[in-house]
Amino acid sequence: MDTFYDPCLYLIEISLMLAVGARAPEFTLPDEDGRDTSLTALLNHGPLVLFFYPADFTPGCTKEVCMIRDLHSELVARGLNVAGISPQGAESHRGFRAKHNLPFRLLSDSHKAVIAMYEVRGPLNIGVRRATYLIDPSRHVRDAVLADFRISRHEDFVRRAMALSSGHSHP
Repeated sequence: MDTFYDPCLYLIEISLMLAVGARAPEFTLPDEDGRDTSLTALLNHGPLVLFFYPADFTPGCTKEVCMIRDLHSELVARGLNVAGISPQGAESHRGFRAKHNLPFRLLSDSHKAVIAMYEVRGPLNIGVRRATYLIDPSRHVRDAVLADFRISRHEDFVRRAMALSSGHSHP
């Protein structure tokens, strides 16, 4: 009996993310207080650093949000807004935000609809990839990073976003 290898049987879905230059899909999700928050509202004050993360209270996600928290005043000074999205509910986000003194909104995507629209689902549609987008006020993706377990790549990305936005402060 001949054995064969069919690579199609072993393909794992790989998320490619939204392309730089693509229009970011509009969404409305509840924040940590249950208030509906749209992409348009987040962009009202200038460009947005929108990050997706797998779960509240995990070591990697805690490290990521605390890094963004520590850079938040610089981000705001350069006219950038920040928001995070994960599948946990408002109560979990509220506790996570309070425990780590996070000054930005955390949005709940419990059905993973926005996670799917932004193409950051995990392999086989399980979980969420750690990804960050820079979105301009006209809803175009200006830059993006997918780094899963490499938190330092997200910090590099956020610092690059600040450099790109220097001198473009918004009220």
